[in-house]
Amino acid sequence: MIITIDGVAGAGKTTLATYMSDQYKGRLSVQVIHMDDLYEGWVDPLGPKLTTKLEKIVVSHQAGERFITTKFDWDRNTPGESLSIEPVKLLILEGVGSGQRVTQEFAETKIWIDLEPILGLRRVLARDGFDIEDQMLNFLEQQRIHHLEEGTRAAADFHLNGLH
Repeated sequence: MIITIDGVAGAGKTTLATYMSDQYKGRLSVQVIHMDDLYEGWVDPLGPKLTTKLEKIVVSHQAGERFITTKFDWDRNTPGESLSIEPVKLLILEGVGSGQRVTQEFAETKIWIDLEPILGLRRVLARDGFDIEDQMLNFLEQQRIHHLEEGTRAAADFHLNGLH
């Protein structure tokens, strides 16, 4: 089974994914994949390279096969260590871009978390530091365009409020 959790940056996607993973652990095998690990830095993070990785991940998962990709190293701004995505009973894809069209047909459940983007920005900067403000402002525009083009919000099975 695949669950996607998408929405604006800072909406609470990682928190929900962690909570869900903790609830299922012990009953079935679970792996959470964070889009932050799959982006290739600040330049075109939601572009074709992410889509290709996600397609390979969901196809491998459906086939019950392990998929290995590279995790992005944000400190060095380069590809980093390997990330192994195992064949598990529940794969949770969380982060901006996780609910795009290429994953929609494979996901049993698609979750969207609503939040005003400016509030999400404040949360991200409080969490990750104000030195990334310029990059995040650019990212907000990229995510807005991406979500519109991919129809992510409209495709979601569940809409949650990121204020709670």
